[in-house]
Amino acid sequence: MLDTLATRASHELEIKHSRFIAHAAPITGANEALAFFDAVSVPDATHNCWAYRHGNEYRSSDDGEPAGTAGRPILAAIDGQGYDRVAVLVTRWYGGIKLGAGGLVRAYGGTAAECLRLAERSPLIPMAERILHCGFEDMGIVHTLLGTAGAEKLAEDFLPEGLRLHVRLPADRIDALAIRLRDATRDRLRMSEPDTDE
Repeated sequence: MLDTLATRASHELEIKHSRFIAHAAPITGANEALAFFDAVSVPDATHNCWAYRHGNEYRSSDDGEPAGTAGRPILAAIDGQGYDRVAVLVTRWYGGIKLGAGGLVRAYGGTAAECLRLAERSPLIPMAERILHCGFEDMGIVHTLLGTAGAEKLAEDFLPEGLRLHVRLPADRIDALAIRLRDATRDRLRMSEPDTDE
């Protein structure tokens, strides 16, 4: 199972007189990653190279370093450390000694990897969404059971025939919740996935 970061993290290394600082943060999407990069980039540094991964979406930037020597190694560090929903920016101040392509790959990737290795992890729990339909007479017990299952209410609509709820909860709790709701409402509640709901 993949992890994300529990909180922001940073790590600094000096390699052949060049100074590298990695900043990492948990993200909820591409826009948040790009905003994080804008916030932590250092305008007068030599390079601000970055990468992020959010599920199947990922991007990286070498910011003027030779192609493939900075952004991709940072992304490889994210993947190699078993992270998702994470953005990492590595800032470099040139110290007068050229590192070469292999040296840059090791410096950027290594700084990012060490930052992530030392950071506090938070497991990513697979979540699922469901639509629930219940009569007004079952509202109280449904809300109680949703609370004990750790479900988050995304939407609640009062319809003439009853209540329609859109909820999100850990995927591994759906089956148990469905059984409890069925038993508590004497099989009156209907549960469906959002894309199959009428």
